[in-house]
Amino acid sequence: MLNKHGELAVRKVYIAGIGQTPVSKGEDIRGRYMARDAIHGAMISAGVEAGDISALFVGNMMGGILGSQQQLGPLYADAAGLRGVEAMTMEAACGSGAAAVRIGYSAIAGGLHDLVVVCGMERMTHAPRDAVTLALATAADWELEGAHGESFISLNARLMALYMDRYGTRPEQFAPFAIAAHANALNNPNALLKKPIDLDAYLDSKVLVPPVKLMDAPPTCDGAAAIVLASEDVLRGLGRAGVSIEIVASAVGTDSLAIDRRADPLKLAGAELSSQRAYAQAGLKPGDMDIFELHDAYTVITALSLEAAGFAKPGEGTRLGEEGVTQIDGDLPIATMGGLKARGHPVGATGVYQIVETALQLSGEAGQNQVRGAETAMVQNIGGTGATVVTHILRAG
Repeated sequence: MLNKHGELAVRKVYIAGIGQTPVSKGEDIRGRYMARDAIHGAMISAGVEAGDISALFVGNMMGGILGSQQQLGPLYADAAGLRGVEAMTMEAACGSGAAAVRIGYSAIAGGLHDLVVVCGMERMTHAPRDAVTLALATAADWELEGAHGESFISLNARLMALYMDRYGTRPEQFAPFAIAAHANALNNPNALLKKPIDLDAYLDSKVLVPPVKLMDAPPTCDGAAAIVLASEDVLRGLGRAGVSIEIVASAVGTDSLAIDRRADPLKLAGAELSSQRAYAQAGLKPGDMDIFELHDAYTVITALSLEAAGFAKPGEGTRLGEEGVTQIDGDLPIATMGGLKARGHPVGATGVYQIVETALQLSGEAGQNQVRGAETAMVQNIGGTGATVVTHILRAG
């Protein structure tokens, strides 16, 4: 959309409503019904009806692989009573949820729509473990990694081993990330793992692929989350009381899928690009963030993300966990509702769960996990081991 000067006009985009289902494991609930419930929750939260919505954007990674079902956009639209709206699915591996948010944001910012729904859904636990492992491996470079026996766990194990070797980092230095995530999940009614852990439990947990332990990794699970996005004029028309949440930046950075094709495997170049572009768009810097809702799929990715986003120097990401900086009462809280580690990581839905949880924080509705004085937050969702990175910055107004 062009303004009167013939320039590209970017409209403000707001989160008008949020919805989520409890992250679960082994429940016999079809994906379309999980998505329907999350979408309805978001619409009720926003105070809108089906006739008000003009588009639905879905984030999903493995529906076609594990569930033999594609075209999830119109499928979920039909299930949610939105038949006929523009509807389609976005895939960016584990970053699919945020990719869908990005498209929804763009549709409103560019003037194509005024009120849209974004939904992320993933159903993983109905399939055999080996099938899930193979499906997850499609997020890597199949020709260079997956076809040679690499799994997502083994790839992250390579990164963790390299990190420990280069920087002299000990296993216990990664532990604070997992311990804090589990503590935060205790107060999240939608989290899967409501189980506190301590250093001994972390160190004694099963080794998956050395040096990655069970407590370094997220659980396989199912879930759906949704948000309603609105233009400024529509948001005003809804007459919602309380805090308004604006998406002040939406940015994407990419890198090669294969770790060995990167200039430096321990530099998440895609995350760095995505972060820098988001900061520039919002006119903000790392020190302005009250929360960093990062993609803590593995503890080593937590450390690398903190470094790539400008919160720590290379090799010093774990120090933020050790010093309590990333805890709820620290200067830069992460995984505030349990993160991928303990809320759970239903991959295609994760990016939308992150937005939902951050909106709760900025609205002052995060309960016992409320970050005091939170007004600005960065939310980052990663596809693969860093090939697609989508970053949003949210601000309360």
